[in-house]
Amino acid sequence: MNLLRTRRRSPGAAALLAATIPTVLAATLTGLAPAHAATTLSPTAAQDKIACPRGFVCIYPDIDFVGQPYVKRATDGSVRHLPDYIRGAGSSIINNSDRTARVYTKDNYFGAHVCVSRDGGTISDLRSYGMNDTTHSLKNNNTLCGA
Repeated sequence: MNLLRTRRRSPGAAALLAATIPTVLAATLTGLAPAHAATTLSPTAAQDKIACPRGFVCIYPDIDFVGQPYVKRATDGSVRHLPDYIRGAGSSIINNSDRTARVYTKDNYFGAHVCVSRDGGTISDLRSYGMNDTTHSLKNNNTLCGA
């Protein structure tokens, strides 16, 4: 007695199944992408994007939040001298904390800076601020941007 029987499908059923699986998979994954992610991503781009967790500030080495970010819990304070792998290399920022984040072009919170608003504030391209690849220090506090 053969317990492993394969069920025959018509050629039309196989094509329908092949067409349906990507749609069902896409519907299942809806809502799992970070809020800043583009709606249409190539498989490579989707793998390169790393979400920024709630309560953290993330500085990414590439524009559009791509690459391995420097991740800092905002409640742990500020950073006078960013680690070497992101120091002078930041290109985009996400602030998913309840504090504002200011990124400076020099150590010890000196030089030009940008302020990223709290609760999901983003800068996808620091080139527009003339600050691409110049991140040196990070200040997290409760002072609103523009104040």
